[in-house]
Amino acid sequence: MARESRYFSLSLESLRAVGSWAADCAERVLPVYETHADADSRPRAAIEGIRVFAGGGKRTAQLRSLALSAYAAAREADDPAAAAAARAAGLAAASAYTHPLADVHQTKHILGPAAYAALALELNHAGDPNIGDGEVRWAIEHVTSEVREVLLQMPARQAGKNRLDKILYDLDAGIRSRAMPENGLH
Repeated sequence: MARESRYFSLSLESLRAVGSWAADCAERVLPVYETHADADSRPRAAIEGIRVFAGGGKRTAQLRSLALSAYAAAREADDPAAAAAARAAGLAAASAYTHPLADVHQTKHILGPAAYAALALELNHAGDPNIGDGEVRWAIEHVTSEVREVLLQMPARQAGKNRLDKILYDLDAGIRSRAMPENGLH
């Protein structure tokens, strides 16, 4: 018998916290994308858009368009590392639309920007998993208590078969197990 998903309370302030952390993670790999497509500003625009929302701006249709544009940039990228960096930016912008649904698939809305950032750096360094693991550690060290609280409302991810699934699992497990200071890490 399948377990039914349940909804939980998710405020705009919590979504802003998720968006801010997601932007921090994705922005770290913008140079990977821009090295391969320096005239294409779609991923940067997506990160700028989520920063406006995270700073108190409205959640508008333009933010959704910025996310979709960054995804299009990822599809058009001819380099896997650049594509992963653009996906990180797209997912960061899309984090404003995380559903308050206790479903394991929703965890990708929170963890995706950090996971794709780690994958982008790893691919940019000849697939060295130590590079990706280092970026996962950075993301866990910089997560805030607000982001962790949202993630804890959702079921934990299981380890998957591919590298991205492993990165998502490591992020999820690391954030869940991290003892957070009262006001989070900054």
